[in-house]
Amino acid sequence: MSNNARVVEGGEIGAAQWFQALAAGVAPCVEQNPVLLKPETQTRSQVIVLGQVDRYLTAMPWRERAPHLWNVIRDAYDTLAADCDVVLIEGAGSPAEINLADVDLANLGIGRHARAPMLLVCDIDRGGAFAHLFGTWGLLADVDRARVGGFVLNRFRGDASLLHPGPDMLESRTGVRTLGVVPMVDHGLPDEDGAADITPSATGRKVRIVRGPAASNLDEWWQLRDLCDLRWAVAPGHLLDADLVILPGSKIAAVDLAWLRRTEMDAALREAHRRGVAILGVCGGTQILGRAIADPHGVEHGHTVAGLGLLSTSTVLKPNKSVQRSSLTFRDDLGPPWTKLAGLSVEGYEIHFGETIFSGPARSASTDDTAIVDGNVLGVSLHGLCESPVVLEALVGAPPRRTLDDVLQGLAELAERYLDMDAVLRLANCEI
Repeated sequence: MSNNARVVEGGEIGAAQWFQALAAGVAPCVEQNPVLLKPETQTRSQVIVLGQVDRYLTAMPWRERAPHLWNVIRDAYDTLAADCDVVLIEGAGSPAEINLADVDLANLGIGRHARAPMLLVCDIDRGGAFAHLFGTWGLLADVDRARVGGFVLNRFRGDASLLHPGPDMLESRTGVRTLGVVPMVDHGLPDEDGAADITPSATGRKVRIVRGPAASNLDEWWQLRDLCDLRWAVAPGHLLDADLVILPGSKIAAVDLAWLRRTEMDAALREAHRRGVAILGVCGGTQILGRAIADPHGVEHGHTVAGLGLLSTSTVLKPNKSVQRSSLTFRDDLGPPWTKLAGLSVEGYEIHFGETIFSGPARSASTDDTAIVDGNVLGVSLHGLCESPVVLEALVGAPPRRTLDDVLQGLAELAERYLDMDAVLRLANCEI
């Protein structure tokens, strides 16, 4: 479940699964995330099946979905297992949600089908780790408890020797060894939901990302953390010192527009615009910056909502979702504050329902008319701008300090150092 998604052949998958595929050295594909839930409200999620929106299942009550999804999940696993030496199944939440056991496909269902041994990983930073592990083990049915091959304590801060004799006592009660204590590190990857707290920096360009309740694809900004003074903006005062304001993607732009007006962030954005602050909108953020968003087909809200009016654009939501890899090349004649972007090309991806058109005084900012500029406001439909080293340098004056390969190699070395990898690999080569 995440509103952070990436485009692969066949559709979209969760960003976390996309990163995991790259770490495994394989091409990301829809079978690696056969069912993706994209939250729309507290009680409703859009259902993505093998990369495509399934409107029938989206409208269906949650508990009734499982019979329709099991064959898809099972077949996706079987397809991968036929071609791969090892398939790592990442559960969702906990396998011991006893209120959901009858419809738990992501943990118990697929684990039983694969006859897979299980590692229980606990976030020790939250506290109560031994109770979490013991309670989970105790609540599992006998058939599932027999598959628990090890415990892992993750995100530990402090002196690991102070954990003694906890792991031994846990093993004496369960018969399951703790196979490692992994420290909390700055691993360099985005938070799975993209909205983890950012440690403020006092250096570099002051970049503020407006994070509304429906903000999506926040993971694409992960490399900015190392290069500038990056912070989430959730109150008007957060924009007072901004050099660059970013309106990111939005799962439902109308929800974020209502939030902007309720919190008076709309007035703060207009004031930043008046001061000449650079304002960048991406996908849903571009729609929000425009004059109006119409929804004649009832895709999201079923009516027309007024945008902020900082771009002379209008958006119409269409029934079919556009999900594709894409690219753009900025025009050579971009004026300030976007001059350093002029002529740059960038690869990325598009995930949206809306079609946005523009009129004067806004003008095209890219050779294919998918980017729009009006003075200090720039809107693009392409996600992934700030995963391009040349765009990063143009926007904040510095290239990334770590490549994705550097980050993934660091995580591999972390696992090798702090986990009993011999025991982990033995588990990976057995069926229970």
